Amino acid sequence: MHAMVETPKAPAGSDWLLQRDEDGIAWLHLDQAQASMNVLGSHVLQGLEQVLDELARTPPKGLIILSDKPSGFIAGADVREFTAIKTRDEALKAVRFGQSVLDRLQALPFPTLALIHGYCLGGGLELALACRYRVAEDNASLGLPEVRLGIHPGFGGSVRLTRLIGAPRALGLILAGRTVDGRGAAKLGVVDVAVPERQLLRAARTLVLEAPLPRRPAAYLQQLNNTPLRQGLSWFMRRQLRGKVNPAHYPAPYAQVDVWANYGQDQESMLIAEAESVADLLTSATAQNLVRCFFLRERLKAIAKEVRDIPEASHVHVVGGGTMGGDIAAWCALRGLRVSVQDPRPEAIAQTMKRAEALFRRQLKVDRRVRGAFDRLIPDPGGAGIPRADVVIEAISENLEAKRKLFQDLEKRASPEALLATNTSSIPLESIAAGLTEPGRLVGLHFFNPVAKMPLLEIIEGKDSGADALNRARAFAGQIDKLPLPVKSSPGFLINRILLPYLMEAVLLEGEGVPVSAIDRAATEFGMPMGPLLLADTAGLDICHSVAEVICEALGGEVPARLNALVGTGNLGVKTGQGFYVHAGKKTPQPVESEGAVPLPQEEIQDRLIFRLANEAKACLRERVIADADLLDAGMVFGTGFAPFRGGPMHWVSSNPAGWAKARLRELRARYGVRFTPDAGWG
Repeated sequence: MHAMVETPKAPAGSDWLLQRDEDGIAWLHLDQAQASMNVLGSHVLQGLEQVLDELARTPPKGLIILSDKPSGFIAGADVREFTAIKTRDEALKAVRFGQSVLDRLQALPFPTLALIHGYCLGGGLELALACRYRVAEDNASLGLPEVRLGIHPGFGGSVRLTRLIGAPRALGLILAGRTVDGRGAAKLGVVDVAVPERQLLRAARTLVLEAPLPRRPAAYLQQLNNTPLRQGLSWFMRRQLRGKVNPAHYPAPYAQVDVWANYGQDQESMLIAEAESVADLLTSATAQNLVRCFFLRERLKAIAKEVRDIPEASHVHVVGGGTMGGDIAAWCALRGLRVSVQDPRPEAIAQTMKRAEALFRRQLKVDRRVRGAFDRLIPDPGGAGIPRADVVIEAISENLEAKRKLFQDLEKRASPEALLATNTSSIPLESIAAGLTEPGRLVGLHFFNPVAKMPLLEIIEGKDSGADALNRARAFAGQIDKLPLPVKSSPGFLINRILLPYLMEAVLLEGEGVPVSAIDRAATEFGMPMGPLLLADTAGLDICHSVAEVICEALGGEVPARLNALVGTGNLGVKTGQGFYVHAGKKTPQPVESEGAVPLPQEEIQDRLIFRLANEAKACLRERVIADADLLDAGMVFGTGFAPFRGGPMHWVSSNPAGWAKARLRELRARYGVRFTPDAGWG
């Protein structure tokens, strides 16, 4: 950077620092105090407004906005401020203020540029879009993911992006809440240029000094903002959305399409409509619950960050090259660790490598990076990597004796400092650790399927698990970008224990003659991401059966006869091609419906499913399997996809009148039997 010739001009106490160099370029640095990353809250916007006043008084030759945070540019709006907004008028005032500041930035009469590295999300990208130019680091992360919080862009992001790259591409990003890297953003036209980090300053300076005409989309894309083409495209977008998102559960994507469809021809009208729409959404129950889920995620992230002075793992050894073990190994390699994967079956290793390559190509895209990840994943049939590993993860079949014997061998061969972890989905750790000399070394690291998509990692604390081992497990979860959930060892732990009664009730319903399609539709209409019978098929009916046996033996109950029958005949779901559905390659699974279907109202099906789940959740709280209701809700949202717009099962219950859940359980018990007996935790 050229020498700065003026002292800072930002007001005292501001997060902004304004400097000017010898070429007359103003460099505006954002470094939010007392924060690891910048967010676009009201204080930051107020500071920017004051800087814009100074720039209007003494205009520079050009303006470059950049962040001094290593984490990135701006990670979005300050979500904490959302919780303080109680009325629509308050929401509208806040949104219109943000729009007004960015409108002033856009109207500056000299070249303006956002210099982007790391995160540039939500309000951060909206600020960047208000600049004339954008330069991004190749690996920066850009997007407008507001739909994940139950709203859509409100600071002019949808208005400016549709004009910059055309409505189909812009709304494609917004409606999915999708992020792209710097290179992808350049291809789409979101940024003018993407370069390696070392070239950022030079590229920014050159663009501001040369001041070329701003980017514009192709003429045909500009025409799509005009009716009737806009109306036709918006109809198509709504139709596509209906196949993915229920408007009753998640109205924000539909509201975004409506804003563009009704006002897309005029920027000022669309800005007003955008603000009005966000104000409506922000005060809705859906947005409030999705904001709640955002903070639940932050709480889980903090569990990993709270652990201090734990060295990062560099080598992970996974025993078991089946679907779960192989995918754990591939994920760890993707996250930058050296991984050896052990399995005596050559075909299992081959499948692990094949699935890993698909994951690497999907996530990393660039051949060089794909090869780097593949080089970190080492087939190791004999377990030569065990002595060198910092973390050893067992992911073999759910057989207690086999696991116990394996860990006795691992304890002898692994480094004394290595963390020993089991991926068991249901067996109490005390049973597995029974033969160990140092049982305190063993913890549970329970991943969820599919590993690359499910963010949760249950950290299982056995009776003898040591504090050091548990801390290392939590730190390791953070290192591989998983959300650690501390759980006490008990049959099924937390997630599987709560999920099992829900799945078993679905099996009982099917056994009574209720159509498979009706059962699964009732669950998805409630808000679950997948119906319970399709979920059971996907996980494997043999796995469900194994978990059910462990939990029923420990806590009572019976494995449904229908599940016994399917497993007995080898119909295990996706892995065998048939279970409750017929699975044929990439075709949509088709339900196997019994003759003489028994109709049952959808609400009755939902209550039978969800109240079994909620009752077991209450039992887990009473038994202190999990520390509190918020952590339980976090586990169910991020481990099972439980209806995020409802905020988690315990929050859903508490959102209804006191005593309502217990009363409904009593009604269900009178009709269907003792499995609906309200847990003592209801009071």
